[in-house]
Amino acid sequence: MKWIPYGPGAVMLHFADKLGEKAFLRCQTILAELEQHPPYGLLEVVPAFTRILLEFDRNLVPDALAIIPHLEAQLKAAAKVKLPRMPVKEVSVIYDGPDLERVAELNRLTVPEVCRRHAATTYKVYMLGFSPGFPYLGDLDRRLHTPRLPVPRPRIPEGSVAIGGEHTGIYTIESPGGWNIIGRILEPIYDPSRGSALSGEEAMFLLRPGDRVKFVPVRDRRASA
Repeated sequence: MKWIPYGPGAVMLHFADKLGEKAFLRCQTILAELEQHPPYGLLEVVPAFTRILLEFDRNLVPDALAIIPHLEAQLKAAAKVKLPRMPVKEVSVIYDGPDLERVAELNRLTVPEVCRRHAATTYKVYMLGFSPGFPYLGDLDRRLHTPRLPVPRPRIPEGSVAIGGEHTGIYTIESPGGWNIIGRILEPIYDPSRGSALSGEEAMFLLRPGDRVKFVPVRDRRASA
């Protein structure tokens, strides 16, 4: 574990050097421990691929670095605990994106092969970011790694499934974007109306860091009507 000062009242925990199952599971044990036994003064936890940002209330914890020795011992002990494997969440997808042929051509595959390979993987939700609930999903089949578009589009439709470099993801709102669009989902994974005072803001998000996701291809009912 490496601890990096991150401005007033915050520290960055670097817990792995590369992505993979080991880093993914370690992140989940750390997050579970912080949720179940939060250190004094902890305000927010923001997970990323191999790092976690911890923000503290400066009125309660004037020097976040001072509590690192105790916190590190706590998290190292928690890392030895095996968490139960969470069920895989399925997301229905129609593979009809405008960049399917580009992904296929750059990777010397056919369009059906791109769709098959993309749907064959059980993905890990490493983090949410960029836009509300946008999931950064790994680990994408190496044959599908595709550079981002040379010029980003000013508008990507909500629900677009895309590939950017070594990751795949889902655009949760209409926004600019430079990833390769290969399809679209049928049901929203981000819905602000699902949040309430009782359910909390997290109810807005179907996917959360630590989830596992499987894309299930379906036919476009409009095309077959």
